[in-house]
Amino acid sequence: MIDYIKGQIIELTPTELILEAGNIGYSILISLQTYEALQLKTQAVAYIHHYIREDEELYFGFATKDERELFRLLIGVSGIGVASARMMLSSLTSEEIRQAILAEDIHKIKSVKGIGLKSAQRLVLELKDKIVKGAGTDTGIIFKADNNALVDEATTALVMLGFSKAAIAKVMPSLLKENPNPRVEDLIKAALKKL
Repeated sequence: MIDYIKGQIIELTPTELILEAGNIGYSILISLQTYEALQLKTQAVAYIHHYIREDEELYFGFATKDERELFRLLIGVSGIGVASARMMLSSLTSEEIRQAILAEDIHKIKSVKGIGLKSAQRLVLELKDKIVKGAGTDTGIIFKADNNALVDEATTALVMLGFSKAAIAKVMPSLLKENPNPRVEDLIKAALKKL
């Protein structure tokens, strides 16, 4: 399985990226979020979701693992295909999608072209609990840290204070970059400022 492709940007449009890696040009379908993230770059890393059906094989690429995880969560919902998920990620930011699902904002979800009332309701019904638990978020950076016990302790404390695991997982990597060897209380204080 391909996790990512790193290479030179040969062509970039709002819907497609041609990335050359190892003298091979990969045609990768992207969202508007990814397009905006890559616009001023000549080199890129595209995190890949490989989509295979008997009549087609496509690469969907994302500028961040976080966006890819949300894409995978969205296509796991019955009735939401890869085209609809890409349209959602082009119409709303990853955070706006998560917040709309958590707030059960059917109108905001329905505002995406191709998403009707039943699909919006199904998204909320199937994903709300998963997003609260942190699904659809890239938590890899947190779990790679040497101080897993520290992060777990800080996360538990923040959850008890009423913050969602998804929100905590989103700020924790930047906090660990700012201070790679924090104490638990430092981590909690810093997180409270960002949450």
